[in-house]
Amino acid sequence: MEDGKTDLVVVVGGSGYLGLHLLAELAKCQAHKYRVAYTYHSQPPSPQLQQHLPNVKSFQVDLVSGHGLDSISALGFPRVVVNCAALSNPRACEQNPNVAMAVNVPRTVVEWLTSMNAPTLPLLIHLSTDQVYEGIKSFYTEDDETKPVNVYGRSKVVAEIYVKSNYANYAILRSSIIYGPQPFIPLPKTLPLQWIDGVLSGGGEGEFFCDEFRCPIYVKDVVNVIELLIAKSIATEGSHMHLVLNLGGPDKVSRADMADVVAEVQGYNKEFVKRVSALSVNRGVASPSDISMDIRNLVAEVGINLTSFVTGVALTLHSTPSSLE
Repeated sequence: MEDGKTDLVVVVGGSGYLGLHLLAELAKCQAHKYRVAYTYHSQPPSPQLQQHLPNVKSFQVDLVSGHGLDSISALGFPRVVVNCAALSNPRACEQNPNVAMAVNVPRTVVEWLTSMNAPTLPLLIHLSTDQVYEGIKSFYTEDDETKPVNVYGRSKVVAEIYVKSNYANYAILRSSIIYGPQPFIPLPKTLPLQWIDGVLSGGGEGEFFCDEFRCPIYVKDVVNVIELLIAKSIATEGSHMHLVLNLGGPDKVSRADMADVVAEVQGYNKEFVKRVSALSVNRGVASPSDISMDIRNLVAEVGINLTSFVTGVALTLHSTPSSLE
């Protein structure tokens, strides 16, 4: 093993928004904790990414076929695999249900992990979604029935069932909207708060849904939760996790509420936030009305103090892209 370090952490889908934030944090403590590798699908790492993560190995992987996963084994047995990869756009999933199921159900990852006969079964941290819930009440618990209203949610339910039925060491995290600053390599995609800020900063009126509720979570809280689970797994070698946790922030908000907070933090006129019903727009996909989540089990499991939404907005909009410096 490289430099005598034996603990390998693999981030599947490391070139996405959460993946890049996670890699940046893992790389900070890489020298004295563990080795880090990540997978990407089609876009090779840029020179800038390679410069920032010189000791982090990258592997091109097709999650549908599993091609490329075995090449990671050259680094040794992973202790933890974090699966951030997904087709997460609900409308795209609705239009391509077969693709959604093929990508979002981690069959090839689980098959790879079970086939390697590692002396310690790696922990699989799998990112799921709050959209596994139907959305007809507030503050869902992990024990509530999963009854999704769209293909994206259904694919994630199938993924959860597959992981629980076929793997013995897992932590499934049902994530709400993840928001925060751009990662150290800014992505071309429009991020939630930055989009709202762009609408309101022009001094014009913006329409925001007032009747769909979620518990957005600050990206650095998500990274902290994952890091704590990684550390717990490595510290308790030989023991297995069987966790399903709601991964949300402490505040239940609508899109209009989110816009109000952005306006408050940025000093915009709140009158520009026009509150409209989600039913007024045909998005080509059903969307749950209220999938706010009870996060007491998350807090109890990892002991984290979660960032309030107003604080997260201020940290997001008053910061520059994250850096490894």
